Amino acid sequence: MSEVNPLQQSAPWVRLETTEADWDGAEPQLLATMFAQMTLIRAFEEFVLQLASEGLIHGPAHSSIGQEGGAVGSALPLVTADTVNGTHRGHHQFLAKVLTHLAPGGIDPTQPVSAEIREAMLRTLAEICGLDRGFSHGRGGSMHLRWDEAGAIGTNAIVGGGVPLAAGSAWAHKHAGTDNVAITYFGDGASNIGSTLETFNLAAAWKLPMCFFIENNRYAVSTSIDEVTAEDRLSARGPGFGLASWQVDGMDPLAVYLATQQALEIMRAGNGATVIEADVYRYFHQNGPFPGSAFRYRTKEEEAEWKSRDPIDRVAGHLVRRGILTQEELDAARSNAADLMAEIGSVLLEPVPNGKPGERRIRPEEWPDPNFVDTGIRGDLSEFAGARMEDRDSFAGEVADVKFIDAVASVMGRRMELDRSIVIMGEDIHRLNGGTNGATRGLKDSFPDRVLGTPISENAFTGLAGGMAMDGRYRPVIEFMYADFMWVAADQLFNQIGKARHMFGGSHSVPVVLRSKVAMGTGYGSQHSMDPAGIFVTNPGWRIVAPSTPFDYVGLMNAALTCDDPVVVLEHVDLYASTGEGPVDDFDYSLPVGKAAVRRQGGDVTVLTYLAMTPYVLEAAEQVADHIDSEVIDLRWLDRASIDWDTIGESIRKTNNVLIAEQGAIGTGYGAWLADEIQRRYFDWLDQPVQRVTGAMSSPSISKVLERAAFARTEEAVTGLEAMGVGRDA
Repeated sequence: MSEVNPLQQSAPWVRLETTEADWDGAEPQLLATMFAQMTLIRAFEEFVLQLASEGLIHGPAHSSIGQEGGAVGSALPLVTADTVNGTHRGHHQFLAKVLTHLAPGGIDPTQPVSAEIREAMLRTLAEICGLDRGFSHGRGGSMHLRWDEAGAIGTNAIVGGGVPLAAGSAWAHKHAGTDNVAITYFGDGASNIGSTLETFNLAAAWKLPMCFFIENNRYAVSTSIDEVTAEDRLSARGPGFGLASWQVDGMDPLAVYLATQQALEIMRAGNGATVIEADVYRYFHQNGPFPGSAFRYRTKEEEAEWKSRDPIDRVAGHLVRRGILTQEELDAARSNAADLMAEIGSVLLEPVPNGKPGERRIRPEEWPDPNFVDTGIRGDLSEFAGARMEDRDSFAGEVADVKFIDAVASVMGRRMELDRSIVIMGEDIHRLNGGTNGATRGLKDSFPDRVLGTPISENAFTGLAGGMAMDGRYRPVIEFMYADFMWVAADQLFNQIGKARHMFGGSHSVPVVLRSKVAMGTGYGSQHSMDPAGIFVTNPGWRIVAPSTPFDYVGLMNAALTCDDPVVVLEHVDLYASTGEGPVDDFDYSLPVGKAAVRRQGGDVTVLTYLAMTPYVLEAAEQVADHIDSEVIDLRWLDRASIDWDTIGESIRKTNNVLIAEQGAIGTGYGAWLADEIQRRYFDWLDQPVQRVTGAMSSPSISKVLERAAFARTEEAVTGLEAMGVGRDA
């Protein structure tokens, strides 16, 4: 007969409930501040809903009315240097952190708020209204609230999207030698999403000082928690990852406060991440000023039962019971909070000229200038001031034939030696003598704390890198073993990292480098072979470099590691084993940003190419050189902001014909946008439409024959050149 023995989780999981003794023992100032913060947040939220009902909020108004206890109870034990991020329903989380930052000694609800608090609430309201005086000049709006000075590092409209970013902040806290922590707030819906669960694992494995704070309001829009998970005590997920976990009544701010204090003791002591689940309730629908019962997914009886346990009323009752404040003082505080919001609103609003009585509009001078629309998508490259910029024609150091992959490892080693902020991460990069291709050879031995072998969780570690970069103390380098894996991390790459600078007002740098390998011709098939350049170029926050020689790799990687924008450095397996001209011992130069290289002079046709296709195009150009004189330009910088139009334009005005040659599939090809842009810029100089050499429509297959048929090399470039109808035989 088999033995069946019960197993116990290694991490504690408890429910914390307050007693009368807890309330009696709580400091009067703590309870008064809880009441003051929640009252201010409630008045703020009610004013936002009022504006939404008047059509003065463009976009959603996700109110957190009813959920203030969780945010305030968890924010009050924090210090300014602790960081928080949250969800699309994040007004209360943001304001709780801001109020704690501005009034670390507490808030007296019987006194007027400080000028600093009034200004912060005004800027928050302006941001939600999409106005220029907002923290992000109105670009973030209701769902993307960020004020780094207060430790509020950004709420997030993607469910679970901010969780990995908070892990990056926590990593930075830990490795900077502080005892600061990061709290990431999310709801029951995000508890089931991959980015959240991946980050649970990563934070646990790396013992990050990070609290996963689950606001369990039991509804993801209108879908109840009972419909989507068998275990509706969401803190149960924590012990499965080895995380100490608490469940509390989120309508009890003191219980949340006490649980947070216990979690902070663990995190500040270096003992890893924690989970707090607060049972809360949003009084209104997902968006707007109507209750959920109006949409028939909740009952009025359920709503009334939760409202009977209102967190503000609960704290108010204990303040009166203990004789700390009178009911009259509490009533006056609520009235004063409403008056404060009306006064703040008057700064942004005015009566509609010749409108109906009471009809209001945004003051015209508060709107951002429409010309600001694209400002700050990327930085201005001022970080390159004083940088040593060299190209092959100016480089005075010793050069020799070097192996491409050796240049990859050598320049990274040199940069990590000089810049202690550089941290690299990826799967297997700390093993196998430098990862699967040797790109990080020797680095783990030299920099053991800054070479991080990750779990197989691209979404989590990419987001963690994004959070590290936004923190500002570290410059992360991510390695994707294959470029196709970007789809696994697409939210973090494109919704988060790529949009962050612009979305948060244009002034926040995001210095992430992603090394991404293209593996056509290796037999790894459809899911390990793509060229991602055509995808990245459609996402304007990214810069893209594509080195084709060891010399260029060193210079482009140095430029990428200097740039304060996210940069994807494309690499190709065809080049790893190749040799070419490269530096022998001088790895300290950067190639100029936005400078292409003319690899071959010619007068009949301009061929634009990049990465491993460059040597194949040069080979093709020599094969047809007796009758077609090709000018071959290695683009090197591929993104819209960095592409070298001066070199391209000069060549087109000479040859009047353009061929774009790339290896990858036509559907995701980089050349599509480039051809469109060339034909609009240089139409008057073109003798024919821009022509393209690409791979097939399909992704490469496993079959050696079918794989070769799916991408372009020398033979396809020859065919493309011959089809141009140019040269001496034309």
